Amino acid sequence: MQCQCQLPTRHSLYGQKVFQPATRTRVRQRAARTQAVAVTQIPTSLSTSRVWEEAYEQLQMEKGVCNLIQKYSPEAVRERALSSPDATFQILVRGLTMTGVLGGFFLGLAWDRISGQADTPGRVQFRAAQLRETLTSLGPSFVKAGQVLASRPDIVREDYMNELCTLQDDVPSFPDDQAFGILQEELGRPIAEVFSSISERPIAAASLGQVYKAVLRETGQEVAVKVQRPGVEPIIFRDLFIFRALARLVNSTSKRKLGCNAQLIVDEFGEKLLEELDYLQEARNIQDFYRNFSNDPKVKIPWVRRDLSGPRVLTMEWIDGIRCTDPAAIRASGMDVAEFIRCGVVTGLRQLLEFGLFHGDPHPGNIFAMPDGRIAYVDFGNVAELSQTNKQTLIDAIVHAVNEDYEGMADDFIKLGFLAPGTDVTPIAPALQEIWQDSMGRSLADFNFRTVTSKFNDLVYQYPIRIPERYSLVIRALLTQEGICLTLSPEFHFLEVAYPYVARRLLTAEDPILRERLFQVLFQNGKFQWQRAEKLLGLAKEGSAGLDITSTVRDAVKVVLLDDKLRMQLVNAFTEDNKLHIDEVRSVINQVQGEINPQQLLRQTLGDLPALSRQFMLSWSDKILSS
Repeated sequence: MQCQCQLPTRHSLYGQKVFQPATRTRVRQRAARTQAVAVTQIPTSLSTSRVWEEAYEQLQMEKGVCNLIQKYSPEAVRERALSSPDATFQILVRGLTMTGVLGGFFLGLAWDRISGQADTPGRVQFRAAQLRETLTSLGPSFVKAGQVLASRPDIVREDYMNELCTLQDDVPSFPDDQAFGILQEELGRPIAEVFSSISERPIAAASLGQVYKAVLRETGQEVAVKVQRPGVEPIIFRDLFIFRALARLVNSTSKRKLGCNAQLIVDEFGEKLLEELDYLQEARNIQDFYRNFSNDPKVKIPWVRRDLSGPRVLTMEWIDGIRCTDPAAIRASGMDVAEFIRCGVVTGLRQLLEFGLFHGDPHPGNIFAMPDGRIAYVDFGNVAELSQTNKQTLIDAIVHAVNEDYEGMADDFIKLGFLAPGTDVTPIAPALQEIWQDSMGRSLADFNFRTVTSKFNDLVYQYPIRIPERYSLVIRALLTQEGICLTLSPEFHFLEVAYPYVARRLLTAEDPILRERLFQVLFQNGKFQWQRAEKLLGLAKEGSAGLDITSTVRDAVKVVLLDDKLRMQLVNAFTEDNKLHIDEVRSVINQVQGEINPQQLLRQTLGDLPALSRQFMLSWSDKILSS
């Protein structure tokens, strides 16, 4: 496979530079330029088994993101799992244990079908609860797998998904002397030299590790110290090896029903699980989030001490706030709940559409309301990333939805990896139209993601649709966020907050690609959409102190001067249906009054004149020569 790997500065979707790589040393760089897609270089040493590698290579191509150091690969899993005769024996024992426990569950399902009880509500609820308990009993790999399946309607039916949503990661803590031994080993010095105090017992325990509260000796700052559960890594490598071997047995079924290799699904899961297991990677995630939101006064991201962290230990700022698991306390605190909710929604959208780096597990326990009204995030082990191409395709899908171009939306599903390349989208486009129009036919107040997701789940069972891991995290994050907001305020309506943000980004972003998407929204079938322009401006003003579209107007002037087709479209818009659309023009002008800085616009336009003149002359000469 021919691949190229680039190491540019990470940019936001709109071309805004988020941080400079020179400001820190990165072991792993995420990449994306506005005009290029970075594709992972697959080392030649990993090409020994094409059967094992094909699905993994497809995964890396879909992601379009370059990872210099990739902890997960099928070959690495195999080498770790089969590192010794004893390890091989443990795989056999583990495989027999899995077979016995899961075999009992699937035999129960088979009996339900034979006895005609498979679809009775009581039996379904019983089996769903049994599955949750079974996964919990099999350890951390299965707990994490269950949490993933809770947002994978392409694999698990909805009633089972609802039960798996309650799957908890809370497990009994491991001995404190083991935790302190690991902590001292990772620090490389006595614990008392680093911390003036540390809690005797963990504050929280999960399947991969547990957290202590401590005070730094040198600064007196309170910190959270996360210590990895001893021996968990070999178990996870062993389970991943078995998962992948079993997935190979159902590849044909997976390709028929999901349009993809079953091993690809295991690779997606394994890659995220090993990232979550690496606390140094989590420290890098925290640093990325910290930089992305460093200029946002409404968001609190904890700092991290890289010098006091390692692969099995993470030391980060202790967050004192009210967890979103306690909505009554948040409401009783006197903070502006509506503003807190708006801040949370906008923050989530910025992660997804602006930075392409988003918190993959924003459940109520990981989000805090600070005393000063800020929103704070913790637990950055499960972080997902979208490449520049994937972000652009998401924007394309939004534009196609607004323009009711459902065939275009179905093609976007292929680009995003939901459908296999070459899939006939002819029957899928009408289904997408039915889902979208049924949802958008209501008011913004009635629209909610859970309803749309439920309808989409039905579509998944009718067509070979796979939901890639990164997008299942997006769906889960949006649903979780919507659930938190509804808990805090039952009158909350997601789109009433999300639409103004999206409108502002479309109108004010300086990225040329997004400018093109804006024109696609404003023009449909060659006609200018006056009502859509007014609505976009109105939405963009909601919930904001001001809307500066000076740069947008400047770019529009440049495009109109240089693009004959667009210039003619605007002329036709003013004179459409044999009349001058004076009222529409006046309405748009009234909307933008006060949102444009005339002096800045004049200064920018004069500065652009030399380049504009050159481009105009080149365009004119090309037309002369071509004629």
